[in-house]
Amino acid sequence: MPGMPGISRARARRGLFALLLGALLTLVAACGGGGSGDDGKQGKDTEAAKPRPSRAVVSVEPGDGAKGVGTSGALKVTSAKGKLTSVKVEDDKGRAVAGKTAGSGTSWKPDGHLRADTTYTVDALAKDADGRAARKHTTFTTLKPEETFVGVYTPEDGSKVGVGMPVSLRFNRGITDPGAIEKGIKVSASPSVPIASHWFGNDRLDFRPEKYWKPGTKVTLKLDLDGVEGRPGVYGDQSKTVKFTVGRSQISVVDSKAHTMKIKRDGKTLKTLPITSGAPGHETYNGIMVISEKLAVTRMDGATVGFKGEYDIKDVPHAMRLSDSGTFLHGNYWAGKSTFGTANVSHGCVGLFDQRGGGDPSTPAAWFFGQSLIGDVVIVKNSDDETIQPGNGLSDWNMSWEKWKA
Repeated sequence: MPGMPGISRARARRGLFALLLGALLTLVAACGGGGSGDDGKQGKDTEAAKPRPSRAVVSVEPGDGAKGVGTSGALKVTSAKGKLTSVKVEDDKGRAVAGKTAGSGTSWKPDGHLRADTTYTVDALAKDADGRAARKHTTFTTLKPEETFVGVYTPEDGSKVGVGMPVSLRFNRGITDPGAIEKGIKVSASPSVPIASHWFGNDRLDFRPEKYWKPGTKVTLKLDLDGVEGRPGVYGDQSKTVKFTVGRSQISVVDSKAHTMKIKRDGKTLKTLPITSGAPGHETYNGIMVISEKLAVTRMDGATVGFKGEYDIKDVPHAMRLSDSGTFLHGNYWAGKSTFGTANVSHGCVGLFDQRGGGDPSTPAAWFFGQSLIGDVVIVKNSDDETIQPGNGLSDWNMSWEKWKA
């Protein structure tokens, strides 16, 4: 039995080795098996945790970086497979562009025109059916006009005017798209009153209420014509706010047959003055006229109104314009004092007795000049002439409200 101990030792070593190997394999299997299962699960969780991109697609016209973009009709923001929830458009001075969303949230357009030669930024946000957001940021620059127009307005900013004063704009270029111009102009009043506009030809646009303004009314004219295409290739470049106040009510009535002018202030008669009006063949217009200009002294040359060689008076005092065609209410020093109140001797104007140079404040002409505002109403009646046309001067009130609005 001498070999038995050796065999036992070998078997013992093999058994120990097998035991250790089994344990190691068990450990590797446990680690390998468990790790493989966890890795698969973790991969699936990671994939599920990743946010899916929004299906909404935001588009902006014109494209990013575009130059020379039109001021009307070019800007549009749309969303495919989603709805717009926010559209913000600003110019390079931080002024916001108002607009509206349409198509159940699929499109957005500005309410009006854009300014010329201006850079705009667009920031738009849309969401798909699952609430996932898509964004778009772009910039573009509008065209720089080669030709422009302006509207010369009356009355002046900050002025106090009579109750008959309309808001009147005369454009230095004929307008072929009046609708675009009207969208760029707003006239409002406090206290509020309906105001309507009316075109005289293609270069003049006036605004007025149905009846004379009430004393104390504050009127605001807002011009937003920068970028408005008034005629092909010709753009406005005005952006301005004008404010004026209506003063007391003064309405003067000239009776050509009686040779008098009665002045009423807030419904009460101030004075009745003797006058002279248009002589036979040169009668004064009938109708409602409005003082549009006041000149302490001016030259009146008959050649400028079709009476060449008939008169040229270089120092007419206290002159107040009533029409574009040359009708004035003015001081007269060259006719005898007895003429006023008894005869009509003028070339169509209404004359009040005055002194040469207009330096005497006690004369009827000087007194009336001092009492009058631009915008005061002067009504002529009982003249043997026609009624003045509404577009001749600020004679807007000779047109009915229905025709005015039409």
